[in-house]
Amino acid sequence: MKKGKKIYEGKAKILYETDKPDLVIQDFKDDATAFDATKKGSIKDKGVINNEISCALFQLLESKGIPTHFVKKLSDREMLVKKVDIILVEVTMRNISAGGLSKLLGIEEGIVLKSPVLEYHYKKDSLHDPLINDDHIELLGLATAKEMKKVKDYSSSINEILKDFFNKCGLKLVDFKLEFGRHKGRLLLADEISPDTCRLWDKKTNEKLDKDRFRRDLGKIEEAYQEVLKRIKS
Repeated sequence: MKKGKKIYEGKAKILYETDKPDLVIQDFKDDATAFDATKKGSIKDKGVINNEISCALFQLLESKGIPTHFVKKLSDREMLVKKVDIILVEVTMRNISAGGLSKLLGIEEGIVLKSPVLEYHYKKDSLHDPLINDDHIELLGLATAKEMKKVKDYSSSINEILKDFFNKCGLKLVDFKLEFGRHKGRLLLADEISPDTCRLWDKKTNEKLDKDRFRRDLGKIEEAYQEVLKRIKS
């Protein structure tokens, strides 16, 4: 697969053209950001680890009937993916109170929710990705009602699949973010699934094994990412 020119660079990944117009290369970076990129840094080998974890989890979800943009792993830091038109609605699925939910509702972290909470955020940096609802999505023309029904159904299914998988790895899936895109008229799960986009706590100790270690200056960041990969691959 021939790697072409860079077409997009985000906070954690770079996309490159290929010799096939419907496929792009997704390259994972070691850069780390938090709090609307006001905090910046680097996590050694984060790109390698997140690529490996995302490849494994995309393949797991595909095997369970969830359509994704994943095609194949190309190298330590690169995966080949279907080119998608990203829907500017970030989905957050929450199983345990933490982070933004605790701050929004004024509740302590660590409360197991009676049922999963689904949130939508408008992917707009200049507005700091505000919380939105279905009416806002329709008003802005971000997606159709039919697409959002699929997004909600897929997100709920993904949550159940990943909760079960991580539980077997000795991890609690506290919450996670998802992005979806359109490819040839089909809705696909896109972006990545990794400790950058998931809150993962050790099932016995509640030790944080995710990006919160970077956000909160908890130390042992690289070790946490490596531990997640080790458990997923074991």
